[in-house]
Amino acid sequence: MRREGPLPYNPDMYLALIYDLVDDYLQRRPAYREEHLALAAQAHRDGRLVLAGAFQPPDGALLVFWADSPSAVEEFVQRDPYVKNGLVKSWRIREWTVVIGEATPPPITRPGPG
Repeated sequence: MRREGPLPYNPDMYLALIYDLVDDYLQRRPAYREEHLALAAQAHRDGRLVLAGAFQPPDGALLVFWADSPSAVEEFVQRDPYVKNGLVKSWRIREWTVVIGEATPPPITRPGPG
């Protein structure tokens, strides 16, 4: 449960969240999957989560966030039922730089005050 290296503030940065999963992840996942996917879907609708998926074989996962600080990703981690219920044995956040491809996600319409 750590960040790798210092992450300077950048209002337009991608952050990779890397999960390392427990050996019996597939057996334990069903009890928490719906809640995990709902959390991820909400983060995607909010424009914070860009991409997410599992590695094959399913021993880990990668979630790419668009955020102004690592704390937004840490908040997701703290709320994730996979983390809270021990399906994730470790996690780390790394700043990720786009080299090829579109570097800025499409604009997100955020609700205004009121």
